[in-house]
Amino acid sequence: MKARARALAGRLVARRIQRKGIDLSAMTFIPERSKVPLQRVGTDPVPRLAQLRATDPVHRLKFPFDFRVHLVTGHEQVRAVLADRDGYSNDIRHLLPGSGPAAAEDVGGLGFTDPPLHTRLRKIVTPEFTMRRLARLEPMIEVIVERRLDELAAAGSPADLAKAVSFPVPFQTICALLGLDLDDREAFARLGVQRFDATGGAAGAFGAVSAQREFLFDAVARQRKDPGPGLIGQIIRDEGDMISDHDLAGLADGVFTGGYETTAGMISLSTMVLLRDPAHAALVRDGSRKDVDRVVEELLRYLSVVQVAFPRFAKRDMEIDGHPLRAGDVVIASLSGANRDPATAGADADSFDPARVPTSGHLAFGHGIHRCIGAELARMELRIVLPALLRRFPDLALAVPAQELTFRPLSFVYGLDELPVTF
Repeated sequence: MKARARALAGRLVARRIQRKGIDLSAMTFIPERSKVPLQRVGTDPVPRLAQLRATDPVHRLKFPFDFRVHLVTGHEQVRAVLADRDGYSNDIRHLLPGSGPAAAEDVGGLGFTDPPLHTRLRKIVTPEFTMRRLARLEPMIEVIVERRLDELAAAGSPADLAKAVSFPVPFQTICALLGLDLDDREAFARLGVQRFDATGGAAGAFGAVSAQREFLFDAVARQRKDPGPGLIGQIIRDEGDMISDHDLAGLADGVFTGGYETTAGMISLSTMVLLRDPAHAALVRDGSRKDVDRVVEELLRYLSVVQVAFPRFAKRDMEIDGHPLRAGDVVIASLSGANRDPATAGADADSFDPARVPTSGHLAFGHGIHRCIGAELARMELRIVLPALLRRFPDLALAVPAQELTFRPLSFVYGLDELPVTF
């Protein structure tokens, strides 16, 4: 009965939005007042986000076509939304047409999938991301990092750290994990940036998603005939025809994109933050493993490079903290807003403090059934690359004043396209 009720609710939500004539993939702009959760001043969310969190933590954004979107910014409220697997759907396909570059079959993976399909797919990849299994990757990641630092040293100062280290380290790691051989790395770097870029609305982002997934469909099809040594090949050997090429490509896309673009952003931004204060850099360079772990957790909270969680769609009329929702309404959970909430992070939540002891864990990786499956891999890469970088180049410094750095102006994954450094 519950399964049928959920299915019926999903169909009602889909029909409700379709009746409004909304095609998310055709939106070429985001209304100005709705850009707040994606805007920043340097590493800080814009002041408006903090104002909303303090006075209206569940705020109705203004979108055209009576498209009802609610922005949630408080830590408690965001956590509650992300934990509610029964009240919300993550399936975005009802907002897409059945043809064109953003056709429904181009969107999938764990982030846009509901139980029971989500449960089955996540169960397939979860074993690869346990701490025990990830420990096998640590020597490989260390080798990748050392090689990139060797190349950085050989190229000489000044250099672009983003191009030399931040992007290649997670990119090579995730390719090895999945069993992918990618030659055109620069093209994939561009697509990775474009799929999270909201400056052109949803249309450009969906085009980049489609282009990346097309490659992964081809990779899955090839490995279906000759399974490789990585995760894609292992899933094919284990699951066989029980998993379709579509679902496997969606899994690979989620692991691939979540495994490099977010970590690349974290490496560059973390380095920039650590170079602001010699004491912070020294703590990572010379401190214990426990010191490094603590710094990494604070960097994850403070930077929150994934600015918002996957959108949720209300399955029924309901409330968030007294704020009414209608069935079909969209809920956007601001991870950057929640992680800067003084209620859990302390009165100085907008500062970077490695000694911070928050009252509740940060939400940089999300929460609930859609929590980032690669969270521990990202932590491992940061724990390896940041100390290695600062030990290898103890005089590492920004090559330009911090105010001259160019941040991505409107992106779901925050970052720097370039990080000029001297050493």
